[in-house]
Order: sequence, then structure tokens, then C-alpha cells
Amino acid sequence: MRVHTLDLQFQNTPGLIAAYLVESGHELALIETGPGSTLPTLRQALQAKGFQPGDVRHVFVTHIHLDHAGAAGWWAQQGAQVYCHPSAARHLVDPSRLMDSARRVYAERMDTLWGEMLPAPEERVTALADNECIRVGEVQFTAWDTPGHARHHHAFVVGDACFTGDVAGLRLAGSPYLSVTAAPPQFDPPAYVASVDRLLAGNFQQLFLTHFGEVTDVKDHLSRYRQRIEEVHQNVRTWMQQGCTPAEIEKRYGETEHALATATGLSPADWQLHQMSNATGMCADGVRLYVEKNP
Repeated sequence: MRVHTLDLQFQNTPGLIAAYLVESGHELALIETGPGSTLPTLRQALQAKGFQPGDVRHVFVTHIHLDHAGAAGWWAQQGAQVYCHPSAARHLVDPSRLMDSARRVYAERMDTLWGEMLPAPEERVTALADNECIRVGEVQFTAWDTPGHARHHHAFVVGDACFTGDVAGLRLAGSPYLSVTAAPPQFDPPAYVASVDRLLAGNFQQLFLTHFGEVTDVKDHLSRYRQRIEEVHQNVRTWMQQGCTPAEIEKRYGETEHALATATGLSPADWQLHQMSNATGMCADGVRLYVEKNP
């Protein structure tokens, strides 16, 4: 097996969103498609490796957030089989609700950020149950149900490697700062911690993060990320108990994360990259929504 990291150059910026091309025997698998806005870049990256889009017959998406699966329908329309969580399949076949919801959030920025999400032909979408396997060439992809960031989230296990989507967090350019992916509306810290514990028990040698790249200090990364999930949850719960407004919580969340990132040596420029990938205001809303529902 050979794994290629394809940088999708999101918003013309390197190191924010990755897709992974796995060569096995004479077959190819693509893990994550990125948004529709980066599809031209993905196709160019694929061609730079000596392949054409028609060579990709298997596409795995960890979940249906637009930065991970926005271009999945295009690949399905080219004839690739797209594999996803059972709760994600209907949204790939009919992405209209997903797109309408995103458009309400992003308004005039929607097309520039995310582009178009095409519907996938139903027969080209395969929902995988937990622990269900798909063989591609000489390797086997196993779907692990890993909720916490989203209820419809899979990680994909290949031997001693794991393609983690968002369940192992965001870590850009090998930075020691770990940013908790906590976008609303499905952030669920108990489920999240349980998913990270499952990854820890897997004793993987490599993680491949969508945001961004290969991680080899797997046990340390996952152990620290587990703590980070609990930390942001407790911070927001405390601020809510103190009577803070949503705006105050958003401000405190941003200040706390910025101070933590700066303490690890993160530069102001790198902090802005983290904000582009996983904005603290969005994450504060995600954690607050969970605490409101689970006081």
C-alpha cells in the first residue's frame, strides 16, 4: 500500500484540507473529497501522480461536512462507488438540505468557500456498518463508527493506519497545538472521548488527519486530544454556570484557545490558519449547544 497526501489548497492556502490517495495493487481509493470548490485542485493533484479521475473507483468519506464530502457526488457521477456512514447516505444522494443549511450560515461566501455539491446516484452510494470491510486491491478498509464530532462519522482503518476525518482533531503543520473540532450541531464530548479511546486501543502506527497530514506520535497525540475535548467542554460548562452570554462565551473561548496556542509557540500567521480551518467562534457555539441540551 502506498499513501499519497493530496493538498487541496483550500482558499489558495496549503496545509488546511487533505485528501488521501491509496494505491494498492492495481486499484486506487480516495479518502475524503474535500469541498466542491477544491475539486479542480484535487483533479490536478491526482494527474500529477500520473492518474486520471476515471482510475479512482472507490471513494471513502468520513462524514458529510462540506470540507470532507462536498465533491463526493461528482466522483459518484463519474462512476466511483462512495462509501459512508449509514446516516450520511441520504444526504449524499440528495444534498439539498445540507446545502440549504450551509447557505444560511455562509450566505454570499457559500460558493467561494464550498462550491457546488452534486447529488450522487443512489446506486453509487454504499452505507457501511461499524466494522464492515471493503477490499481495494491488496488491502482492506474497515469502517469504524466514531461519533463525537458528528453522529454520522466513520474512521477508516487499513492495517496499522487510520484515516481519522475529524475524530482525532485538527493539527496543522505538525504543531503541538491541538484544536478541538467542535462544530455544531452534533458535538458530543462523552461520545467523542469514547471514540478517541477506541482509536487509542487500536494501537495504530499512523493517523492520517484531514486537517492535516500524517501523525506518527499516535499515542501522545490521541492522549492529549482526549484531554483537550474534556477541557473545552468543561470550560464552556463553567462559563455557562457563571451566567456568561453566548457572545461572552465565544470571546472567552477564543481568548483561551489563542493563549494556549501561543504558549505552544504558534505564530500569529499560523493562528490565522487555524481560524480558517476551525474557527473558535464556531467551536464555542458547538460546545455551548451541547451544554444547553445536557446541563
